[in-house]
Amino acid sequence: MKNSQTKKAPARRRWLGSAAALAVAGLAPAFAATAATKGNATEKGGAADKAGDKPAAGNAGAVVDGAWVQAALPQAQQTDLRSRNTGQHYRIFISIPDTPAPAAGHPVIYALDGNASFPSLALMARTVARRSKVTGRTAPVVVGIGYASGEDYDGVARSRDYTPPSSKASDKEGGADRFLDFIEQELKPRIAALAKVDPQRQALFGHSYGGLFTLHALFTRPAAFQTFIAASPSIWWGERFILSEQAGLAARAAAATRKPQLLLTVGELEQAVAPGKQLSERSAMLMEKRMVDAARDLAADLQKQSAPDTGKAALTRVRFLALAGEDHGSALFPALSRGLEFFLE
Repeated sequence: MKNSQTKKAPARRRWLGSAAALAVAGLAPAFAATAATKGNATEKGGAADKAGDKPAAGNAGAVVDGAWVQAALPQAQQTDLRSRNTGQHYRIFISIPDTPAPAAGHPVIYALDGNASFPSLALMARTVARRSKVTGRTAPVVVGIGYASGEDYDGVARSRDYTPPSSKASDKEGGADRFLDFIEQELKPRIAALAKVDPQRQALFGHSYGGLFTLHALFTRPAAFQTFIAASPSIWWGERFILSEQAGLAARAAAATRKPQLLLTVGELEQAVAPGKQLSERSAMLMEKRMVDAARDLAADLQKQSAPDTGKAALTRVRFLALAGEDHGSALFPALSRGLEFFLE
């Protein structure tokens, strides 16, 4: 299989990478606290909790010269929700383009681990909006699905929500179906009430355990989204249980109004020792999990199943990218930019 990451690096990707770097450098830690204190509402009361009501915008306010204040992310709002499907509290972030919506509505991308992923992705989407006349691309609504704990990554919560129901799951895992019900039955209607979105241009992004969940959603409910972006998916989980869910994908996808597409990404250093580094215990563990091989093999299998000459292609497009020089943690940010590009092509 050809690795397009090493073949070319289109200039249009540079603005996505720089946007990610800017967001991570300063805005990510601060915008949530600002939104929470300026016009944010929770499930206990307030306009933002009522379906159909748009969250109040934060106030810019005058700043005394030389005084330090909390930084805010433009066009970003958040609210906390308690799900009736999972019984858990989620922090939902949203960024709606300030450009007019197309007749069919804005495309919308849902990003898991929203506390960490939303700031970068929202900034990338704003860049799309600024360059839309040049590129012809429509800026998406960005929705980050995070946790009310406020942690960048809530380990306990994501283990519960992102792992499939399986005999291999512990009593603190296996809640992926309930979590997917939350997205489909509770969250999507709220987002549709806030912004005009195109129901036929919706994407799901997940990294690591989030990538595992993205594959679970694709294999079990391929009609839920039209684009699935699985970054560094934890295929190893539960003795590679996720691969057993692949059976029947073609039949399920055939029932969808529009067959989905998949982008699989992984950092090339997720299964190798970085140049100049010695083999560590963690490196040995990652090599054993075969993160790169597993993602590449799955992509190849799905590409074969989705070839036009099969007559029953499960997916319209499957792309695999090995991200040069990236490890498991750092691969998140280029995966966000490549994923957004893949979605909007």
